[in-house]
Amino acid sequence: MSDLIEQWRERVRAAVAANAPLELRGGGTKAFYGRKPAGDVLDTRAHCGVVNYEPTELVVTVRAGTPLAELEALLAERKQMLAFEPPHFGEGATIGGCVAAGLSGPRRATAGAVRDFVLGVKILDGRGEVLSFGGQVMKNVAGYDVSRVIAASLGTLGLILDVSLKVLPRPVAETTLRFELNEADAIARLNEWGAQPLPLSGSAWHEGTLTLRLSGAEAAVRAGERRLGGEALPAAVADAFWRSVREQDDGFFASTATGAESVLWRLSLPSSAAPLKLPGSQFIEWGGALRWLRSDAPAASLRERVASLGGHATAFRGGDREADIFQPLPAPLMAIHRRLKTAFDPVGIFNPGRLYHGL
Repeated sequence: MSDLIEQWRERVRAAVAANAPLELRGGGTKAFYGRKPAGDVLDTRAHCGVVNYEPTELVVTVRAGTPLAELEALLAERKQMLAFEPPHFGEGATIGGCVAAGLSGPRRATAGAVRDFVLGVKILDGRGEVLSFGGQVMKNVAGYDVSRVIAASLGTLGLILDVSLKVLPRPVAETTLRFELNEADAIARLNEWGAQPLPLSGSAWHEGTLTLRLSGAEAAVRAGERRLGGEALPAAVADAFWRSVREQDDGFFASTATGAESVLWRLSLPSSAAPLKLPGSQFIEWGGALRWLRSDAPAASLRERVASLGGHATAFRGGDREADIFQPLPAPLMAIHRRLKTAFDPVGIFNPGRLYHGL
């Protein structure tokens, strides 16, 4: 065990003894996400570096403080990638923050979410003990898969030390097509195309324009292009567009970042759900399953409408950070969350309240 981890163990034990909360933080690029952080900062960035990388096995194990950009550059050298296309939201993004936030980019609908690629984790729990879960292969779990629970937990269960991730080859060919469609027609087309053998890897609709990405074998991409039609974008333009969607630094998202609207809502819905018919402007991803809404609508009425369509709503950016950011949970589900929190962090020192009040 390294001296750094031993120092962290002592710090956690001291925090437990003093009942003093700790804010677990890497690069801080996702500090806006979730409820307002509390406690003294425990910076994870010093624990960095690649522990093991087996390109032929499509597995990498990396320390949590490692810059996300550094890992992606290493994978790119071997023509591999993190298939869930994680957003950085800033130059300081780390692997630990990537997993703890559990956020995925445009490929998520077809490739899978962060949790689907987490093979194993090593964490420091709320007792100051180092625990390991999972491993470096897909079929390595008998019983409860703790590695996946750590993904998207926002640091409330433990301090991530190391993560083993499954990686995938980069696609051989890729093309981006554009279509002029209204919201209802775009949702209908996306669901129709999603049921067909097309190499879809990204979709985005905004203000009457649907942008579709195809990735895979050259023959499959070209066949899909001929089948769908639309306007093909130059590669450089397409790459810039998908990067801006992933990083939310242009167009629809940029206007939110500058405060044009008070709240950016992240709405998860069945892909075939009807148009929202809520006030504000909208951006649709993941074949209709992810709908971003910039709106000043009251949270209660907005969540009621989204729930009626079979989904849930998260106040992603802006608004009151002391209020409910994530969809309030039914009592049985909240009880499960509380038991998990107690099992990993009995005194509740790690990022208290970051997910839900009192958790």
